[in-house]
Amino acid sequence: MFQPSNIIAGLLFSIIGIGAWRYGKALDRWKPVAIGLALMIYPYFTPWAWVTWSVGAALCVTLWFHHDV
Repeated sequence: MFQPSNIIAGLLFSIIGIGAWRYGKALDRWKPVAIGLALMIYPYFTPWAWVTWSVGAALCVTLWFHHDV
């Protein structure tokens, strides 16, 4: 669980999640807030690096398409 690639992925996606959460809170939009929270929380529950990177990439793509809806 404490592999460097997993730690880097968790840190990267958590920073993106904080940005998405703050963006959603500032504009009062629930989708970026929810995706931001998911980006911040999910790395704690993924045991393998490939799962962390895959889920993070999927959530970032979801955020890209739902950031202004």
